[in-house]
Amino acid sequence: MSELSALTETPKYGERQIQEGQLITFPNPRSGRPYQIHITLPEFTCKCPFSGYPDFATLHLTYTPQDKVVELKALKLYINSYRDRYISHEEVVNQILDDFVAACSPQAAHLKGDFNPRGNVHTVVEVHYP
Repeated sequence: MSELSALTETPKYGERQIQEGQLITFPNPRSGRPYQIHITLPEFTCKCPFSGYPDFATLHLTYTPQDKVVELKALKLYINSYRDRYISHEEVVNQILDDFVAACSPQAAHLKGDFNPRGNVHTVVEVHYP
């Protein structure tokens, strides 16, 4: 095996981190005070389950934490794990919110997936918890 093929066949450290990515939380430092956290993830990608073409979106997550807050690097790695998954716009936004709620049990959460236009069609999917 050549040195170049070894480099291209071995998963890079970032790819390994993405594959192992899980939503991690930490205790809410102000659990007695209601407040909102707004997170924008402008580089979301997944693949269309019908064509295989890549889909690109900006995700907007707003939540009111209860006892736990999501750790941002873990959220980034979790989101990047969708890069090679074949999943519809509707399913991916719902799945991400379901996983987020399971991980940190917020008082409320809202996730908006604003997908880049493709073929003259622009899609925005919004889901709410509860």
